Formats: sequence, structure tokens, C-alpha cells
Amino acid sequence: MSKFNLYKTSDKRQYYWTLEADNGEIIATSETYVSKAGAQNGISAVKKAAPVATILDVSVYQ
Repeated sequence: MSKFNLYKTSDKRQYYWTLEADNGEIIATSETYVSKAGAQNGISAVKKAAPVATILDVSVYQ
């Protein structure tokens, strides 16, 4: 089962998350957040948006 991993940055001042696929591969990494609550809100936002997100193939414009 895929999972979100919540981390502190190396200086222990900020937080970020990764999304890990079933096979252990990291498939997404967040920006950094100044608070743990901010990172948790970021996770919630992705969980809410991803199931209904459309795919836009921007490569056709490149």
C-alpha cells in the first residue's frame, strides 16, 4: 500500500513529506513547510485533489 512519510529537514527546522509507492519508490516529494501542521495539511490537500485530478499532456505544446 502506498504511504506518505513525514520528515524533518536536516537542520530540524522545517518539515516535508514524500509519497512512497507500493514498491518502495518515492513518487512525490513536497516543498518544505515551517510547521508540522502545514506539512500535514499538504498531505491532506494531495489526498483530496489526486483522485479527481485531470491529466494535461503539456508535452504536446513543447
